[in-house]
Amino acid sequence: MTTPTPNPGAQGGSQGPQPQQAPWGTPPPPLGSPKSPRRRKGWVIYGVVPLVSLFVGVGIGSSGGGGDTAHAKAEPGPAVTVTETARAEAEPGPTVTETVTATPKETKQSGPAASFSGEGEYLVGEDIKPGTYKTAGPEDEWGCYWERAKDASGEFDSIIANNNLNGPGRVTLNNGEYFKTNRCQEWTRVG
Repeated sequence: MTTPTPNPGAQGGSQGPQPQQAPWGTPPPPLGSPKSPRRRKGWVIYGVVPLVSLFVGVGIGSSGGGGDTAHAKAEPGPAVTVTETARAEAEPGPTVTETVTATPKETKQSGPAASFSGEGEYLVGEDIKPGTYKTAGPEDEWGCYWERAKDASGEFDSIIANNNLNGPGRVTLNNGEYFKTNRCQEWTRVG
């Protein structure tokens, strides 16, 4: 236990009881003792920090507007525009002028086609042009069938002419006829 002693270095005499310093190498007083400086620091740390945290939490909670943040909509940020300026050249290059004469492309006339698929039924004069057509032959080993008909009924009496091709072939089609083709390669108008 320490006893108060007068401070000989103080002017004007004794200022009251002063605690004596413990000799070198003696341990500090325990944490629970009334003279422990650690106890005062603990109160400051464990008392002030929660109080400050409380004020910060209240400030954050009140700045949210009191609404449900799960349904809050994000506001778009400001648009950022970046402009780059090209460096000017020291000397401009020579100016080259070139004249180009454009010729318009021939436009296809609308109307019947001059070539068509080897699979289907076509009305000559509406779907395909009248004339002579050729094909390279069948698409597979089963052969190529073509038929000219006077109408689209599919009746046997409507057939004008027909043929099964195993190689290349030609047919002349007249305006108003129906042309039916199965398993043939593309037909192309040749005359």
